[in-house]
Amino acid sequence: SLVIYKKTYKIWMFFERNSDIMLNNSGRRNADAKTGGVVMLQKRKKVLGICSGLFLLGLCTSCGAQSKEPVTLELWHVYGAQTDSPLNDMIDTFNKTLGKEKGINVQVSLVSNTNSIHEAVIAASNNDPGASELPDMFISYPKTVLAMKNSDILVDYRSYFTEEELADFVPQFVEEGMIDGVLKVLPLAKSTEILFVNRTLFDRFAEESGAKVEDLGTWEGLFRTAEHYYDWTDQKTPDIPGDGKSFFVHDYYFNYFQVGAKSLGGDFFTGNQIRYDELFRKMWEPYARAAISGGVWLQPGYATEPLRTGDAIVSVASSASVLYYTNIVTYPDNTTEEVRVEAYPCPIFAGGDKMVMQRGAGICTVKSDAEHEQAAMTFLKWLTEAENNVAFVTQVGYMPVKKQGFDLMPAAIKKMEEGRYKSLYGAFLETNAEYTFYTAPQLDTYLELESRLEKNVREKLQEGNKAYREAVQEAATQDKEAQLQSFVESTYQEFRASMP
Repeated sequence: SLVIYKKTYKIWMFFERNSDIMLNNSGRRNADAKTGGVVMLQKRKKVLGICSGLFLLGLCTSCGAQSKEPVTLELWHVYGAQTDSPLNDMIDTFNKTLGKEKGINVQVSLVSNTNSIHEAVIAASNNDPGASELPDMFISYPKTVLAMKNSDILVDYRSYFTEEELADFVPQFVEEGMIDGVLKVLPLAKSTEILFVNRTLFDRFAEESGAKVEDLGTWEGLFRTAEHYYDWTDQKTPDIPGDGKSFFVHDYYFNYFQVGAKSLGGDFFTGNQIRYDELFRKMWEPYARAAISGGVWLQPGYATEPLRTGDAIVSVASSASVLYYTNIVTYPDNTTEEVRVEAYPCPIFAGGDKMVMQRGAGICTVKSDAEHEQAAMTFLKWLTEAENNVAFVTQVGYMPVKKQGFDLMPAAIKKMEEGRYKSLYGAFLETNAEYTFYTAPQLDTYLELESRLEKNVREKLQEGNKAYREAVQEAATQDKEAQLQSFVESTYQEFRASMP
């Protein structure tokens, strides 16, 4: 374009310098000088038109070159590590295909965990000193958006997705991202709570005790089995009383109570607080019995940890935790054993609806300009297409977000080589077919209530377990059942005193 401009300028200047001579000559060649002047003026206009056209061509060429520069989008996410991430691999594919075609380049500037990204987003949105600027897109739970001082800086996805496009998503997944009537969190990859069972150790226990894996389908059955397992392992070493092992570990006490109450037709919340009624006591009873008697693992940490060491053999945890389970158990004495871990739908209460917590973050897009926002939508529509979404989520232990994605999962399962992944996605299909996904309410007090309940349930059950074991050792002939029931009641009262 610069070359065209220079040549155009030279032609025009030549014309300007020689116009008078050309005009006089033209006048001598014509009988009427006036006619010659008119002819020359017409020639001058023609040259001007050519020069103008060449100049505009140069500008258009320049504009064309600028439009070929890709729109760059910055993203923060939580899926894997910076150098080993399934989402990064999907982004590379997009950048080399549709992104290249459309002039869009997605760049990942941060890969971390949800807590760290939550803090980074809040700091950036509040303009805290030293905080990074918000990226174009970031992974987020609704709780992050609710904690922002001004979430109006986020786009409403309904401005870019038609009703027909949104109808392709699982309805409850879209519902979770609606905040104050605005779709601010688009579902990208969803997890749920799954029952993981070390079948190798469970089958060994079942062969001697008569326990059945079907018993774990209800919370009541699971907790009764946990009590029996502790007694069974304790009896393996009769010379060391009270050294039984835990059977079960739960990552989310808060979800156990809130989903349980809803599935039984009640309410866990009353306004911005927890409802402590007879239904809550009904849910507390089996859990506390199993925990105080020793059948529930109460130490801090994630549920995957005691399953890796054999300190527990059953867990309820996020489906995404499949990434951290292994086929090897390493016992405290450093001996190892190869095991088989299988996944099942989450237990329910007897007589209750089949309901389970939906988990997994979505993605938010920060308002900017039409070009960047539209580029972000092009990327997100590509990533949530059923085939692309299934290819992504099956690498990270999540569920697809569109109904068609579940239709594609049987074929994806056949291609899986790892047994626990096959089992997990089989459990997903059963969960999607038979369960209702529960959406947590958007309460200002939600995070505070969750943190306090999780902390206090664990602490009070630990204290109850310790006191009960001491009482049993001091009075071995006393009725253990009566003792246990007494500690279940006293522990509940102590827990209630610790909560608002």
